[in-house]
Amino acid sequence: MDLELEKPRLRRLLDHFAEVTDPREPWRVAHPLPEVLLLVVCGSIASCDDFDDIAAWGEAHLDFLRSFLPFEHGVPGERWLNILMNRIDSELFSACFMAWARELRPDAPELVALDGKTSRRTHDRPAGQAALHLVSAFATRERLMLGQEAVQAKSNEIEAIPVLLGKLAEAGSLQGALVSIDAIGCNPKIAGEIRGYGADYLLAVKANQTQLQGEIERFFKDAPPDSLDVFADLDKGHGRIEDRRVFVSRDVDWFTGERRFPGEHRFPGIATIAKIETRIEVADRCRYETRLYISSRPLSAHDLAEAVRCHWRIENALHWVLDVIFNEDQSRLRKGHGAKNMAVVRHFALNLLRTANDKHSLKTRRKLAGWNQDYLASLIGNSSR
Repeated sequence: MDLELEKPRLRRLLDHFAEVTDPREPWRVAHPLPEVLLLVVCGSIASCDDFDDIAAWGEAHLDFLRSFLPFEHGVPGERWLNILMNRIDSELFSACFMAWARELRPDAPELVALDGKTSRRTHDRPAGQAALHLVSAFATRERLMLGQEAVQAKSNEIEAIPVLLGKLAEAGSLQGALVSIDAIGCNPKIAGEIRGYGADYLLAVKANQTQLQGEIERFFKDAPPDSLDVFADLDKGHGRIEDRRVFVSRDVDWFTGERRFPGEHRFPGIATIAKIETRIEVADRCRYETRLYISSRPLSAHDLAEAVRCHWRIENALHWVLDVIFNEDQSRLRKGHGAKNMAVVRHFALNLLRTANDKHSLKTRRKLAGWNQDYLASLIGNSSR
């Protein structure tokens, strides 16, 4: 086996932390940057959600931290943690995370979901600063965070998605994957970039692509039932019944025909079109939804239904976890790079929590990591401790 893959997770983590540039003058450094980053990651794993808690946890567990790094001057206080995390280059720190995440899971994931999330309390209204909005990439089957890209001010996800795709491709996380994006990513340019990186796309089609939406609706309205691949699925739980019927066709030659609308955008390599009809029954009410999709992979109805379900794991296995388990929406970091960098720290912590080989919930794992040093050591993967 490759020796790189045998390195403990902590050693890999520290190696990547060493690549992050320290913005301070060397003669003024009492707390080296790897020590600071190890502290905030361990504190975040151990159920600390702000710098006050992280600094206090570090003081109480200094012997534990010193078993990994010197910490000659102890741990920095809350104020210095805030200052240091604000100063770290967020682009470099994000690249550090993506490289580490790639080592944590060396095989390219089968399904990669992209979606955006806003940290609601990171806005600074007097300064005219909007809340931090990140587009995240999530390996849905492995439930591992792969990377993130901040949406710039006065911009939107359409501009951030191609940047994130490029970084994922550079990290080797896209080759052969099926990349799913909601309707905001239903764009010929984005579809072409995904294909260019050796991956396939699965895109939701809504009113932002009016012509495409209308054509797919008309196709399924006129298609003979026996010409479609159909899959039915029924879910019961949490006080609701959800009945889904998936209709798939790989008869897509008409997409590449010469008779098209003038100036119409072309999506490269469409191999599958799909319609999902959903009936949702809650208490005494029912509602009906119809969703349309295109994909460059020739999927069966069953496989497409699974891929769509997996896409929504980014909502309940990533966004919900960050909001509820890590209290991300309560974060009030608003200056410098602090909000972006601490979002990355939470991603480090979440990926490490998910490596635990037990049946505890993520919330309980965080509590156990704060109470039990051996449990925390097992999460960060230090085999030599």
